[in-house]
Amino acid sequence: MAGPNVIFIVADDLGFADLGCYGGRDADFGKVSPVLDGLAAHGIRFTQGYSNSPVCSPTRFALMTARYQYRLRGAAEEPINSKSKGSTTLGLPPEHPTVASLLKQAGYRTALIGKWHLGYPPAFGPLRSGYDEFFGPMSGGVDYFTHCSSNGQHDLWFGEEERAEEGYLTDLISQRAVGYIDRVAADGDTPFFLSLHYTAPHWPWETRDDEALAQEVKNNLFHLHGGNIHTYRRMIHHMDEGIGWVMQALRRHGLERDTLVIFTSDNGGERFSDSWPLVGGKMDLTEGGIRVPWIAHWPAAIAAGGVSAQPCMTMDWSATVLDAAGAPPDAAYPLDGVSLLPALHDPGHGFARPLHWRMNHRGQRALRDGKWKYLRVDGHDYLFDLTADERERANLAGREPARLADLRDAWERWNETMPPIPEDATVSLGYGAKDMPQR
Repeated sequence: MAGPNVIFIVADDLGFADLGCYGGRDADFGKVSPVLDGLAAHGIRFTQGYSNSPVCSPTRFALMTARYQYRLRGAAEEPINSKSKGSTTLGLPPEHPTVASLLKQAGYRTALIGKWHLGYPPAFGPLRSGYDEFFGPMSGGVDYFTHCSSNGQHDLWFGEEERAEEGYLTDLISQRAVGYIDRVAADGDTPFFLSLHYTAPHWPWETRDDEALAQEVKNNLFHLHGGNIHTYRRMIHHMDEGIGWVMQALRRHGLERDTLVIFTSDNGGERFSDSWPLVGGKMDLTEGGIRVPWIAHWPAAIAAGGVSAQPCMTMDWSATVLDAAGAPPDAAYPLDGVSLLPALHDPGHGFARPLHWRMNHRGQRALRDGKWKYLRVDGHDYLFDLTADERERANLAGREPARLADLRDAWERWNETMPPIPEDATVSLGYGAKDMPQR
């Protein structure tokens, strides 16, 4: 086999410290994430890993392309909402190379099981962007039992056909992934790329035992009146169990050693998430909105127990997958992501490279360069030393004006290389200060 099998797992709105291996607390039922904790213990985890955005669909553009999402119009939506159904502009253009399409050209079988959130058919869809097969929702959020999106429309797809299927969505996604592994294992030695994109632990706040809630929240999936940390932890645990089923399938077929399994979240946590010691969450460019778990497990190439402090972001992991598979990028679409393969082999390996973000929401911008972070929110500039203050409470802008100016200028120079934010780009907020005290 030329390259490893790859399973790229993405959780939805998971906080930095929600997993035990990142300092998460136990639940009343015990360990919240024993499977993921085990993958980290027998692989490598990154302590300075980021998402490309603090909100869903923009990160997914970067995940698919290994490029800054700002290069594509659809990623200017924060996020793409269900009202965009039928749009021919708000989605991932089929002509743009993706990790899936490049791996397919390199001889891989490809599948996306779980959330897409990059535009609707007929203009967009997984089958138009390199995937051989697809099962899951097209939109950003659905009920776990009715599988209806926030506009009340059914949103569970097989390929490009909507089809009803009963069951708790987290389990359906896990079971479908196991079935896929069983099928590809029976078909021979062709390597596979499985994008396993859970909707957990995104709202609505439903465990396997909460089917009755589906009717109660059907007109407001944001579920502002419900949820608690106990339900939230159970939702994470259901996902963790499903990942355990996937790992068991790999072992059953003798595929675990030669399969690269990657785990992360699309952005920082939401209402009930734990992001200690970070501040902020989804929609914020403070650390709690963008720093996320990154775990990689690949027994043939990654030694157990590795911990890396290399700063990295979503698009780097996409570049890493292509590098590991020996799949060259398209020269017409040069990657912004940098392969982390050397760090997977040697956790002490490091390299210097700035990371950039921008958000239409609140005029946010951020630049991390080494230990320093420049942040702007609501027109206010901040400077933080993340080595000393990853909680971002000690603003050094007044004490280090020259450094602040240098980083601000560096961000401006980078921003000039990106398309501007379109005037018609939208920001969709599910709730605000009137609904609950802010973070």
